[in-house]
Amino acid sequence: MSTEAIFETVVTTVDPEGRPHVAPMGVRYRDGRVVLMPFRPSATLDNILATRCAVLNLVADVRVFAGCVTGRHDWPLERAQRIRGLRLAAALRHVELRLDELADDAERPMLTLTPLHEATHAPFVGFNRAQAAVVEAAVLVSRLFMLAPEKVDTEMRYLQIAIDKTAGPAEREAWSWLLDAVGAWRTRTEAA
Repeated sequence: MSTEAIFETVVTTVDPEGRPHVAPMGVRYRDGRVVLMPFRPSATLDNILATRCAVLNLVADVRVFAGCVTGRHDWPLERAQRIRGLRLAAALRHVELRLDELADDAERPMLTLTPLHEATHAPFVGFNRAQAAVVEAAVLVSRLFMLAPEKVDTEMRYLQIAIDKTAGPAEREAWSWLLDAVGAWRTRTEAA
């Protein structure tokens, strides 16, 4: 198991026809480069392999994380400066990346990307606990198929405390999307 820190970000890519894809993704930073390890199948992986570039977006609006894992992929985008790609308009900071190395793997290839350009668009004022809870719940929702229902329920109950204590309107909206996704998953699995 790796002891490197993993940072939750949003990666934007485009396919060869220029169609955008927005996906939350944990990244590692190594020697000034960015390491991605997407699970297969992955539109992000396919797009990076086809175009050899991506944009790393650092956002505080956790609706993007919750939205992407609940089917809401249509976020305002702006053109990247140095690569053929797009960045999130809501990004506090973005980093344009070029693929330099690929360590292929049947389940989780490792992509090492080099920053070509970065820009800061707004100040980071800090996270509230509800934002962290939404990000953690988004990770849970992305893995519902592999988690025991009891674990999901326990985790969501605990995360609800942070929502109740510190959430603003954006975090409450994101939380409602995640609760709906868990409810829909539960209905599907109980019907099966």
